Amino acid sequence: MATTLRARPAALNLTASAEARIADLMGRAPADAVGVKLSTPKRGCSGLAYSVDYVTEAKPFDERIDTPGGTLFVDGGSILYLIGSTMDWVEDDFTAGFVFQNPNAKGACGCGESFTV
Repeated sequence: MATTLRARPAALNLTASAEARIADLMGRAPADAVGVKLSTPKRGCSGLAYSVDYVTEAKPFDERIDTPGGTLFVDGGSILYLIGSTMDWVEDDFTAGFVFQNPNAKGACGCGESFTV
């Protein structure tokens, strides 16, 4: 009997707005950039923060998410904190930035800069 493999669900979901922002970033990226990378460095009053930066190489344990406008890498050490999250790009009259709906976050600081799991 043949085994049918089920498609692996994405570790992180991106909205159309987030994909468009990645395309915009890649359109202005340094020549050696291969994509943008999401990580969760330790900082802020709650412990972890979201960080998006250009990357020049893919690391072996990074999760790769191909979007129409470029590649998003998710740091291998951060993926467990982000599984099932949705990444969005939100702009209003006063701010613009990536916003995360993270089901793994157990709390966040008052300003929304950092979170804890």
